[in-house]
Amino acid sequence: MYESLALYIGGEFLSGNGRHEQEIINPATFDVLGHLPHATKADLDCALDTALCAFKTWRLVPPQERSRLLRRAAQLLRERAPEIARNMTLDEGKPIREATGEVLSSADNADWHAEECRRIYGRIIPGKKPAVRQMVVREPVGVCAAFTPWNFPIGQAIRKVSAALGAGCTIILKGAEECPSAIVAMARAFHDAGIPRGVLNIVWGIPADISEYLISSSAVRKVSFTGSVAVGKHLAAMAGAQMKRMTMELGGHAPVLVFDDADIDQAAGMLSHLKHRNAGQICISPSRFFIHERVYDRFLARYIEATRQIRIGNGLDKDVDMGPLALQRRIDAMEQFVEDARQRGAQIALGGARVDRHGYFFQPTVLTDIPAKTRILHEEPFGPITPIVRFGNLEEVIAEANSLPYGLASYIFTRSLANAAHTSDSLEAGMVYINQVSITPEAPFGGVKDSGIGSEGGSETFEGYLSTKYIMQGY
Repeated sequence: MYESLALYIGGEFLSGNGRHEQEIINPATFDVLGHLPHATKADLDCALDTALCAFKTWRLVPPQERSRLLRRAAQLLRERAPEIARNMTLDEGKPIREATGEVLSSADNADWHAEECRRIYGRIIPGKKPAVRQMVVREPVGVCAAFTPWNFPIGQAIRKVSAALGAGCTIILKGAEECPSAIVAMARAFHDAGIPRGVLNIVWGIPADISEYLISSSAVRKVSFTGSVAVGKHLAAMAGAQMKRMTMELGGHAPVLVFDDADIDQAAGMLSHLKHRNAGQICISPSRFFIHERVYDRFLARYIEATRQIRIGNGLDKDVDMGPLALQRRIDAMEQFVEDARQRGAQIALGGARVDRHGYFFQPTVLTDIPAKTRILHEEPFGPITPIVRFGNLEEVIAEANSLPYGLASYIFTRSLANAAHTSDSLEAGMVYINQVSITPEAPFGGVKDSGIGSEGGSETFEGYLSTKYIMQGY
């Protein structure tokens, strides 16, 4: 059965009971899966009050106990992974094996934060006089408000929740209303793991209304957001006006540089898989392909061959490689990108249209001979469209890769150490992947320029959730 949807406030799961409820739709079938209650103003006030009250005691809980709670929640997520993944496929659309992988990697994230939170250290500064003691200590910032997107419902949420709880903060999380089941399941895992009342709160509602209300509250001292650049800038402005800490993981338009000395078969196969994971609805999805002119034709042929093999269908079918797009507006956006490219003279080498079946399905699409001003080269597609461009000069292609305001992920395929070193040093991106791709809790995840502020994951993960205090004592 599909998840019983609810708010989670002050340690209680709250269903409709007169609240406005939103229909949750399966993007593969258009079936109504359930109804999601939206938080009232009284609900938000209760979440703020209980989070602030809980912070007074949670901040004093030893890191060893916070670690144990995160581990218990991680274990419950693993045990419940099949059910959580199935429901995620129902409301988000991604293939069941991708959904299962997301749940298991979320558990890994909680485990890693459980270990790392035991190592939030201060330091001693030697004094200039014998009777002086100087210390630097790290303290949790307070109540956090977090906002997460629909493309990785639990994967994005667990990063923020684990970092906040591990640091000793309390948190109010608003996930994406379109696909809420995994976040409600996450709340049940933490509830069953024994999280104290008010430490974790889940609210739902109209995004602009919820974010404005929470960020404007004096109770909230930290804002974390993953989503579009436009919305991120708006929330950052609201948070900045009150000098609140923030972490912003925003959009990208990841360049791919394939050199003439690369393993072309490996590069084409890996990139086709990466590009069509979650139907291209990933902020770090490779989305601007620059291929050296000497291997362009071979790469294009191999990439199209690999992409033709992608099996499209309902994500619950075990043999499916790519499910539907999550929302009707993503289908509309894909059609607009393709039409703009066609009108400007680009060639459609593969796909280019909706799949003729029920649901939000769009064909894997490859565009070539693309004029420089085509939208697909300047705007994040967030879908299964691949623009492929030739290059000959290294410095020119680096300049082109860096020409956009985005700076999240980038990809390099080469056997040359010199190419790898020079290009990775030159690309303006928070993450550079050379010949391989892996997202792990141990590594920082974040961008530069318009792609965001701060990092999640890695030893940097707690930075946005901690304040630094200097203590000097004479005796």
